[in-house]
Amino acid sequence: MEITNVSEYEAIAKQKLPKMVYDYYASGAEDQWSLRENRAAFSRILFRPHVLVDVSKIDMTTTVLGYNISMPIMIAPTAMLKMAHPEGEYAVARAASASGTIMTLSSVSTSSVEEVASTGPGIRFFQLYVFKDRNIVAQLVKIAERAGFMAIVVTVDTPRLGRREADIKNRFTLSPYLTLKNFVGLDLGKIDKTNDSGIASYIADQIDRCLTWKDIKWLQTITSLPIFLKGVMTAEDTWLAIQAGVAGIIVSNHGARQLDYVPATINCLEEVVKAAQGRVPVFLDGGVRRGTDVFKALALGASGVFIGRPVVFSLAAEGEAGVKRVLQMLRDEFEITMALSGCTSLKEITRNHVLTEVDLYHAPSRL
Repeated sequence: MEITNVSEYEAIAKQKLPKMVYDYYASGAEDQWSLRENRAAFSRILFRPHVLVDVSKIDMTTTVLGYNISMPIMIAPTAMLKMAHPEGEYAVARAASASGTIMTLSSVSTSSVEEVASTGPGIRFFQLYVFKDRNIVAQLVKIAERAGFMAIVVTVDTPRLGRREADIKNRFTLSPYLTLKNFVGLDLGKIDKTNDSGIASYIADQIDRCLTWKDIKWLQTITSLPIFLKGVMTAEDTWLAIQAGVAGIIVSNHGARQLDYVPATINCLEEVVKAAQGRVPVFLDGGVRRGTDVFKALALGASGVFIGRPVVFSLAAEGEAGVKRVLQMLRDEFEITMALSGCTSLKEITRNHVLTEVDLYHAPSRL
């Protein structure tokens, strides 16, 4: 079967992966309302295309932190990718580099920061959970710095892990053949290594429930790397993030894996963008499956998007080639959307190109 869109990879991954692994990647928290809504909300945003524009040449390039990338589509951090494919994070790193875009490596990855760096040149960010033991945090940050990673992406919506019922039913554990490589060799203090998931269990227990804004300030004292916050969804938190001196914000609900019944990220985007007032770039993850989704996010003020599950499912299906294909399909769809909307560069994509539910309710005359 010829793959014609990103979403088709999920069915292939479901066939290939053990149920426990597929469910881990695919499922959301509790009733999974937010998981469905992340996708459905995009479908309720409509286009206002502009015609009779010369779109013979289209420029999709952009910059993030001054680094040039080929398109505003980047790779979100996803845990334990060797569960999906033996090459795991290696394959994703190579695919991102070949596609001219950014990979964000999860701190709970099955390949280490140094191993990913060894795959060759590339623009890479390091996703960080802040653990109770700040010594572990400091060690991870220093390793990322030495390996040439360009930013720290702090996940801030995880004072506790969300209740993912599929994982509970499956009694999810990391395979004994895999390990969380970033923690190997670190000073972890006392750790139970008597079972296959000793490190994984330890790390889950180490996530700090006391994390506050003062800890973001502390992070800035131990690294010169720019810090992004991943998991901001409100204007109030946006103001606090800017006061804390962050370099960027990623509007995210953790792939709908944390608190259920939060809005879709695309529905939170404008609020955050307006609160930021251009002082820091705002990005989005959650539910992006089409080039049209990318356009809609940019029209509502995002500087770019991050994709997670499409990378995992394509990796499971076809390895590195699958990830490259997903990035290329989204790029091609985004280019067509730009052309049919009358935009030749990213700066030409404006709020005037889309209609949201609020627009339709308050100003039906625009139709």
